[in-house]
Amino acid sequence: MTAPVRVLICDDQALIRTGFTTIVDAQPDLEVVGECGDGRTAVGLAARLRPDVVVMDVRMPVLDGIEATRLLAGAGVADPVKVLMVTTFNLDEYVYEALRAGASGFLLKDAPPAQLLHGIRTVATGAALLAPEVTRQLVGRYAARIRPAEGRPPAAALTPRELEVLRLIAAGLSNGEIAAALVISQETVKTYVSRILAKLDLRDRVQAVIYAYRNDLVS
Repeated sequence: MTAPVRVLICDDQALIRTGFTTIVDAQPDLEVVGECGDGRTAVGLAARLRPDVVVMDVRMPVLDGIEATRLLAGAGVADPVKVLMVTTFNLDEYVYEALRAGASGFLLKDAPPAQLLHGIRTVATGAALLAPEVTRQLVGRYAARIRPAEGRPPAAALTPRELEVLRLIAAGLSNGEIAAALVISQETVKTYVSRILAKLDLRDRVQAVIYAYRNDLVS
């Protein structure tokens, strides 16, 4: 049998931690290995427990979720941990910084349990997750703050179809939704996504979204 995905829950609200832990532990393929209420403890526990995924709140005492994520998954971290950020609409100004800090994606804190579980499983596989219903609002609203990309290949490296796919990724569409919009198979979409990431030297879909906004490919 495949070992369950090991999850660390980090949120300063005990009720939310308990809720997340109950939801995750009820799954046969997932296991909560620890929980905590501040970013500094999260960093320490992650180093000791080596979870597969850290579910991280944005706002926490001692060390906030963004700084904790930067220490766990930011640039220069030798053995980064996968971090799934949770946020709320009234904290959306922090989302871009969370993604820059190395988070593999984000969800709304009030997302249905199925979305949380899907998010954990998705991030655990090495893929990135962006909540489609908030991508335009969260990233788009703060696109004006994003500095031009430096050191990345130009978008001209993409074919017209790849550019089209990148714009749809930035709009928050899933592979299935992109496939439906372009009338192609999901496997073809996956191939396009892989090519886009390789050509632009991007780590995942999160970086692809940021790249698209930095380069004014979406409005």
